[in-house]
Amino acid sequence: MSAEDDSWSKVKKRLQAEVGDDIYSSWFARMDLEAIEDGTVRLSVPTRFLKSWIQSHYAERVLACWQTEVQEVGRVELIVRSAMRTTMVKPKPELEPSAGEAVRYPNGHGAKSRPLTVGEPNVHEALGGSPLDPRLTFDGFVVGRSNTLAHAAAKQVASAKRGDAVMFNPLYIHAGVGLGKTHLLQATTWAANAMGERKALYLTAEKFMYGFVSALRTQTALAFKEALRGIGVLVIDDLQFLQGKSTQAEFCHTLNALIDAGRQVVIASDRPPSDLESLDDRVRSRLAGGLVVEMGPLGEELRFEILKARVLAARAHHPSFDVPAPVLGYIAKTVTHNGRDLEGALNRLLAHNKLTGHPVTLEMAEREVRDLIRPQEPKRVKIEDIQRVVARQYNVSRSDLLSSRRTANVVRPRQVAMYLAKTLTLRSLPEIGRRFGGRDHTTVLHAVRKIEGLVGNDMALAEEIELLKRQLQE
Repeated sequence: MSAEDDSWSKVKKRLQAEVGDDIYSSWFARMDLEAIEDGTVRLSVPTRFLKSWIQSHYAERVLACWQTEVQEVGRVELIVRSAMRTTMVKPKPELEPSAGEAVRYPNGHGAKSRPLTVGEPNVHEALGGSPLDPRLTFDGFVVGRSNTLAHAAAKQVASAKRGDAVMFNPLYIHAGVGLGKTHLLQATTWAANAMGERKALYLTAEKFMYGFVSALRTQTALAFKEALRGIGVLVIDDLQFLQGKSTQAEFCHTLNALIDAGRQVVIASDRPPSDLESLDDRVRSRLAGGLVVEMGPLGEELRFEILKARVLAARAHHPSFDVPAPVLGYIAKTVTHNGRDLEGALNRLLAHNKLTGHPVTLEMAEREVRDLIRPQEPKRVKIEDIQRVVARQYNVSRSDLLSSRRTANVVRPRQVAMYLAKTLTLRSLPEIGRRFGGRDHTTVLHAVRKIEGLVGNDMALAEEIELLKRQLQE
């Protein structure tokens, strides 16, 4: 590793520690070091939107991280990678990449692409929607116990006609990575547009931000807002990436306008509305007022059915591709993390079969997918579960824990519940305080430190807390 690469590695670690894993993976994970020349660091990102966002919100922080590692650095220059490559062929720095060039988005869903045009981008490009994958339809969606309700609600939304009463508004679907949120949202968009009754528009949160920022820059924000509010079915994916107070405020206004006008809104995120700490309280409240549906982990039976469906789809292009049932059963049993890992496992078997001519066997599968077999993740504990279990253990009500009562029989259980919320969840102190009756984060910190101090000296309390932890994690 060169000295420059070593410095860049240290800068990335420092930046990640300062902004946190979520923000780092969203905005900085695809930033690369191009060169360090005469005290100037040249960094590249894959899209113009990323460049604009980082320059507006994190330029000083990135420079400070560099200056901590390399004192000679006085300036950080940010460029768009694809634009840089274009200028190598045609030395016109104002040009954007050619139409159709793929761009990776920071949305947790891997590579997606959109056409880029020469010169200034169309301000209302966002109104064309984010790209739709023709494979992601209801016909290709495998239904199981963990996604039945979300699938039924999405189909009902897609099949509604103009003038029908809107049943679920907004429809809010949340799930972990790779469990089918994007598939369901794109299927809803395809089906709604195929009906011809209403115009459905699918946008990632990043595309929504891009369109709004572009409209502000070119002073056409009013037209942008009006056009958005004329959509019959607005579908927003990856809401957790919606950043910026003005963008969130506009999203809230658009959401209210559409719902009040009887238009349908469908939203997906990786967490429930109450856990979207970066969003305004008004937005969270409006989202929670609709139908909130969680898509749970894929069970073994559903994973097996997904694999069967993917093998049938692969045979449309590779008729001789065959995966014996025992191999499908092995993958369904051992590759448990998400649907993308299942597709990755099948792609490896297909590649091995086509490139070597060897039939797919159980031995081959064990060898090819071993790195996809991940240790079982611990159960995700929710603050509501903690409050319920603690209230039952100490014979108080959940409303007592959230109340302002200061009697001893309520204070200790409340402190224990706050301590467990801090140690068993990823929620911040302010968020925990909000979920315990709107308390200040200093109250939560006091409770955590109080219980930490008592546990070391009170064996009975230590055993009670261990018992509560086991109950919550079973």
